[in-house]
Amino acid sequence: MIRSRRKFSAALLSTLFLFATTALAGPPLICHPFDIGTAKSLPWISHDWNLTGKESYNSNHLVTDTIAILDADPTVLIHMETLRRATLYSRVDPFAAKQLLLKLIARVDSSVNSPSAALVSFDLGYLAEIYKQWLGKDQSNPAQGLDGYALVKKAIQLRPNDPQIEFAAALITLNWPSSDQQQHAQKAIAGAKNDPLLARNLATHFRGPQTELMSDMISANSNVKVARQ
Repeated sequence: MIRSRRKFSAALLSTLFLFATTALAGPPLICHPFDIGTAKSLPWISHDWNLTGKESYNSNHLVTDTIAILDADPTVLIHMETLRRATLYSRVDPFAAKQLLLKLIARVDSSVNSPSAALVSFDLGYLAEIYKQWLGKDQSNPAQGLDGYALVKKAIQLRPNDPQIEFAAALITLNWPSSDQQQHAQKAIAGAKNDPLLARNLATHFRGPQTELMSDMISANSNVKVARQ
């Protein structure tokens, strides 16, 4: 009897540990909402990455609504949060997922040498990287084979003084064995001194109050830190 209780306790502890690990882990581009203040984005009820079931949004409008939001505001964090929400909605609507990707590809093709080239390149690259993290790398992912990070780096070249793009790049390369990630993190944190919205995001906790700050997470291998707020 005692032995079976011990086995049960061990199994329970193992299950709780697995649950805790799963709760704190997850794709960084998906599992944390970005602070965009009162800016407009796709409607959302949840405070995390889960669809609560209360959302009444019609995904038939996903592509049109997403593009309208992206075109209306050049703030990269708004684009990041909007594309995050769009991906969560489109996971239950594969047709919308594919159509959104195709629309962003068309925007890139039509914006060569235009002032919007940096942002449309960023949008396509960032969406491709979100799809990799959330939809996987098999045939169910319409962005399979698309190098999203290369497109984000192109956006950085075209818009070199935007620390929010550096922040996005730091998140994309978070678990990559590359010095690029450290450089992106350092530039994002340095630029946040003059970017209150980015500073707020860097000073929020990733996935809950008991986890590390966003700034700590992206700069784990860097000596640059942002003040806790």
